Amino acid sequence: MAAAPRSTIAILDYGMGNLHSVANALRTVAPAAEIVITADSAVAERAERLVFPGVGAIRDCMGEILRLGFDQILAKAVAEKPVLGICVGMQALMEQSAENGGIDCLGMLPGRFEKFQVGVDERGDKLKVPHMGWSQVEQADHPLWQGIANRERFYFVHSYYLPLAASDCVAGRCHYGVDFAAAVAAGNLFAVQFHPEKSATAGLQLLANFASWQGV
Repeated sequence: MAAAPRSTIAILDYGMGNLHSVANALRTVAPAAEIVITADSAVAERAERLVFPGVGAIRDCMGEILRLGFDQILAKAVAEKPVLGICVGMQALMEQSAENGGIDCLGMLPGRFEKFQVGVDERGDKLKVPHMGWSQVEQADHPLWQGIANRERFYFVHSYYLPLAASDCVAGRCHYGVDFAAAVAAGNLFAVQFHPEKSATAGLQLLANFASWQGV
């Protein structure tokens, strides 16, 4: 009997993400899946799941996303299959970002990213920008949190944030001087501000959940 075809998880490559770390983490939690890093729209369209990472300035990211036609790939994908956004990938999915003087993003989810302000927190500790390190995430109900304790810590590196009041699709919240969205979700789309591939056991569990999630 022939073996069943392997499920494919495609990681979109537009030159703006730590793609190999994400790929290695997915290979760890989903050894039966084929993990591919690709800029090929045909490969992305055939995959059962898409991962949309990103690091760097949103203006550069949006330029490459549009140049490669990934906006069209993502719009089609979220109607059909699970999609996971990571870090700047989450920012790019929103309507706008204040970064680089104000940038229009993909508008697939409601909200505008704002910049953290240097200051002090409630305890008088200095807040540095970027927000870098481990912070607790308070979860909303969603299958991708399965097996992860509420208020578990995840690893963040970012200077811009999504205010809670700016979006009605918040799936996880965090606090760094202000409350902000650590995760957003709508239909087949789930996106996180933190880096699951750098977030130890909890991050691997989230990636494992994504690898088996059937979407809606």
